[in-house]
Amino acid sequence: MNFRTLTMQWTGNSLILVDQRKLPHVVNYVECKSYAEVARAIKDMVVRGAPAIGATAAFGYVLGAKEAATLKNQNFIDAMKNVYGVLASTRPTAVNLFWALNRMEKCVDLSKAVDEILEDLEKEAIKIAEEDIRINKTIGTHGQSLLKDGCTVLTHCNAGALATVDYGTALGVIRAAVESGKKIKVYVDETRPYLQGARLTAWELLEIGVETILITDNMAGWVMKQGKIDAVIVGADRIAANGDVANKIGTYSVAVLSNRHGIPFYVAAPTSTIDIKIKNGSEIPIEERSHDEVTHVHGVKVAPDGVAVYNPAFDVTEHQLITAIITEKGILRPPYKENIAKLFGG
Repeated sequence: MNFRTLTMQWTGNSLILVDQRKLPHVVNYVECKSYAEVARAIKDMVVRGAPAIGATAAFGYVLGAKEAATLKNQNFIDAMKNVYGVLASTRPTAVNLFWALNRMEKCVDLSKAVDEILEDLEKEAIKIAEEDIRINKTIGTHGQSLLKDGCTVLTHCNAGALATVDYGTALGVIRAAVESGKKIKVYVDETRPYLQGARLTAWELLEIGVETILITDNMAGWVMKQGKIDAVIVGADRIAANGDVANKIGTYSVAVLSNRHGIPFYVAAPTSTIDIKIKNGSEIPIEERSHDEVTHVHGVKVAPDGVAVYNPAFDVTEHQLITAIITEKGILRPPYKENIAKLFGG
């Protein structure tokens, strides 16, 4: 069974990922032949973006199962618990990672032969990947209704095809609006320290012919004050039961600025990103990454020796600052706690 998109390719025995660390100037691929290599690719940000991480982990689980099936001195289930643990430890904030791994784990039917289990797991991983594409396109269909022809959008980080299996969430909304015939202009925050906006979002938008203006993160407020922005759309890595949203660091600042200037602030994400076990944003674990990401830019040191560094990869935007959350099941509006509960049958 094979599967292929811009972000990833499943060959049946390996997972090939486009190396997002090298984009936009170099298109390289990393081939993962073991679950440990998949885990390393997630941790080192070869692949990033909550939906993409989830699908990648699902294929990593398949590779882990293939390895576990060959072990003679270890119980298959014990080996798979280790596979789960290694993959789950890679990126703590993105809930799609755990959602996908839990779904894969539930697919293990011990009443079946190992070969059948492996086949079931491979089918499930491909199903997760294919579902993500359909979900993103549905998010785009719902979300594009919020954008008027001729409007200008600001986005932060990358929530496009590269952050998903394909198509994108926040950029999927923009893509769907363009495909419907609307003229959309986009301001792109560079997104320090990893520059996902400058490297990935700007590249994706230019590839589909969208007028794109790149700005540094600290220009967003001034651009809003000048009346250049009609709407803000971002993705999400985890959404709490009350509608608080964890997303790439800097999102909270953009939300506060949007609120100050009366600009609608939209979040686009699949319902798998909603973690109803998390009551509010204060309970969301925030990953802190290497200090080198702040002190260096593409390997060049820009900070003095000995300076202290704080590098949280995500921040939390309170639900009060969010105009709407765009999902594949429709557009959620306040009160989020009640409407999210209804979405999950509560």
